[in-house]
Amino acid sequence: MFPTPHLLKARLQVGGWINARILKDHSKRVAFAANEERRQALRFIARNTQIPQLQRLKAQLELNAMPSNTRPTQIVNRCMMAGKGKGVFRDFRMGRFQFRLNALEGNIPGVKKASW
Repeated sequence: MFPTPHLLKARLQVGGWINARILKDHSKRVAFAANEERRQALRFIARNTQIPQLQRLKAQLELNAMPSNTRPTQIVNRCMMAGKGKGVFRDFRMGRFQFRLNALEGNIPGVKKASW
């Protein structure tokens, strides 16, 4: 059987609704975090001119052979509540509308509506 959405939410630690975009974004972030150190080491070796050229070439080939989801440029700021890709506040990882709804309900600590 397929896992139910509330079980996925508990296991993936994502908020709100779960759709394909949110799952894909989450898997990209997990893959990046798992391979970040190795990728940085290979990039350092490939760009260091003090290391012999053969080792640099091997490091570059190994870097190119890594899956594309391990690249930091593949990660897109996406709203964790609705899955939107545009109008996302980086600090809260929420879209504009979801941020407004949660702020008015008082779900975001330290945020209140400004009035003057």
